[in-house]
Amino acid sequence: MNVAIYGQRVTKQTSPHFMEFLGVLKDFGWNPIVHTDLKEILVKKIGLSDKTDEFSSYKDLQSGIDLSFSIGGDGTFMKNVKYVRDSGVPVLGINTGRLGFLANVSRDSIQEAMDLVHNKNYVHQKRSMIKVDTEDNIFGDDNVALNEIVLQKKDTSTMITVHAELEGKYLNSYWADGLIVATPSGSTAYSLSCGGPIITPGCQVHILTPIAPHNLNVRPMVVPDHMPIKLSVEGRSRKYLASLDGHSMSIRQGEELIVSKADYMINVIKFEDNNFLDTIRNKMLWGIDKRNDS
Repeated sequence: MNVAIYGQRVTKQTSPHFMEFLGVLKDFGWNPIVHTDLKEILVKKIGLSDKTDEFSSYKDLQSGIDLSFSIGGDGTFMKNVKYVRDSGVPVLGINTGRLGFLANVSRDSIQEAMDLVHNKNYVHQKRSMIKVDTEDNIFGDDNVALNEIVLQKKDTSTMITVHAELEGKYLNSYWADGLIVATPSGSTAYSLSCGGPIITPGCQVHILTPIAPHNLNVRPMVVPDHMPIKLSVEGRSRKYLASLDGHSMSIRQGEELIVSKADYMINVIKFEDNNFLDTIRNKMLWGIDKRNDS
């Protein structure tokens, strides 16, 4: 079995977890295919063989890969998804970061989780992707995201105006620091910190969440994800930022962006005892009464 592995940082604290994970793969007889940059780090830090197979592009994962793993936090998971794309390869995130909504397998549970994967005791949870098209194709073929697209100011401290249309009909002009259009996966990320709702995976919606809106009666809005959203920005500056899961590009004043649901979904590996409701309850400490601590 061929297993793709993606990660960004290997520290003194996380090195043992990479070693444990690779050891499990060796015990299973699975072949690791490591991202080029990560391989270079692992060769130096833990003595990974320089003959280990590697990948550097999403095109390398279009065939011949059975599973894909990210080792890091949610940011690492999202970047790994951009390599997986429409290949259909199931993805699992091992969390060596902090909160971990997407990469939610604990670093202390690697062996247990991998045993479940080895025995195929898991299901695929479908996660939708968001796509952005512009006249100049500013994102190239990297125009998809798992969490969100964000339009925001770049070189000024003044607010901007984001004009939004929904399926060809005028929706609103958001006078704010910016606007987030998030997927259900992204509902627990930037959108949540700006007051957006939590959406369970599988809901076919997008969330429009203004960032620090000037008008307090402008609230986040949930819309069907089959309706395309047209956005454009104006303000005192000539250029603004459009970010797809943290990948930012400059856009011109008045340039139109068409936001829509991507035509494929990501297969995220989920275990029976690790569902979304448990994750948000535990990660967000719902029901915890600190008054009982002593």
